[in-house]
Amino acid sequence: MTLHPNTSSPAGKSPPVVLQVLPRLMTGGVERGTIEMATALQAFGWKAVVASEGGPMVRELERVGAEHVTLPLASKNPLVMRRNRDALRRVIQEKGVSLVHARSRAPAWSALWAARAEGVPFVTTFHGTYNLGPLALKKRYNRVMAMGDRVIAISEFIRRHILEHYLPSDEAIRVIHRGVDFFRFDPDKVSPERMITLSQRWRLPDGEPVIMLPGRLTRWKGQILLLEALTHLRDLKFCCVLVGSDQGRDAYRAEVEAEITRLGLRDRVILADECNDMPAAYMVADVVVSASTDPEAFGRVSAEGQAMGRPVVAPQHGAAPEILVDGKTGWLFIPNNPESLARALRNALSLTADERAEWAPRAIAHIRDHFTTDRMCEKTMAVYRELLPQV
Repeated sequence: MTLHPNTSSPAGKSPPVVLQVLPRLMTGGVERGTIEMATALQAFGWKAVVASEGGPMVRELERVGAEHVTLPLASKNPLVMRRNRDALRRVIQEKGVSLVHARSRAPAWSALWAARAEGVPFVTTFHGTYNLGPLALKKRYNRVMAMGDRVIAISEFIRRHILEHYLPSDEAIRVIHRGVDFFRFDPDKVSPERMITLSQRWRLPDGEPVIMLPGRLTRWKGQILLLEALTHLRDLKFCCVLVGSDQGRDAYRAEVEAEITRLGLRDRVILADECNDMPAAYMVADVVVSASTDPEAFGRVSAEGQAMGRPVVAPQHGAAPEILVDGKTGWLFIPNNPESLARALRNALSLTADERAEWAPRAIAHIRDHFTTDRMCEKTMAVYRELLPQV
């Protein structure tokens, strides 16, 4: 990140302390946003504290000077949640916490009770639509994410969802899109060697356009929808790479493999599992696909693909229409419609070399102007300052 912090504090005052709470620090969008915000807080001269059950990303917190507190915050057991409330009250007292920011439902309830008891502002980030369950029985459980003094919606789509189901007005809502870290996702920083290494690992055929769908192997990410769409492109040359771990979903992985065989795509589709160099992965792709069957609250793939100068194909629901410009930085297709997805892919694959040369800087500029990590963090800091006017 390239933030431009103002680290000055009123004379004699300690820097504000922001406590973020979430279930775990494993890989994922919520976790990444937490790390990015902790990094920004430290850069601005504030103090970042994060409470979670822990995980491999704790090391990233420690590298930026933030503090981690280990608590069983992934638990939905009411007794554990009450104990978490008391533990978070102690954290607020001992760390001099100025503001609490909750990012997931179970820990948000504990954090809400603790923040209210200690008289500190409470902020939530509404990261998803959250399943309402049969007869909307989970709505009461979900509503904690709309109970903040400020509620951060990660897209206009989520703002509309909150207003439809949880709040009568948007007075407390602040829309702050997720951001792309251009320090990492920068085409100029990806060496040919990194691209060659990945191409060899995946055994990509020479000279064939690459269609890539990044996303863990889970049904709603739309791998099977994409496979169905590919059957409408048999007249074209292409190689499709499905990038993402099954995370133990062996049955779904087997179903995807069976579908590849049934559709006669065995020589055209590669299951690439997890990738630890996504910038290089985007660079070896000719078109990046988001095929989610359910509306995405934001959709980092669409933003990251454009940031790397690649045409992006995404469904016309959720936040995708906010992230890409149809026909200019990508193509939108009718959700869950393989024929519509195939038409969008055909458009992307038909771009000439000159058209791609014009396309890339336009897509990159669009993301740099609207969806950067710096922009996200600065807007979140502005929300904190709304609730801490003395800072």
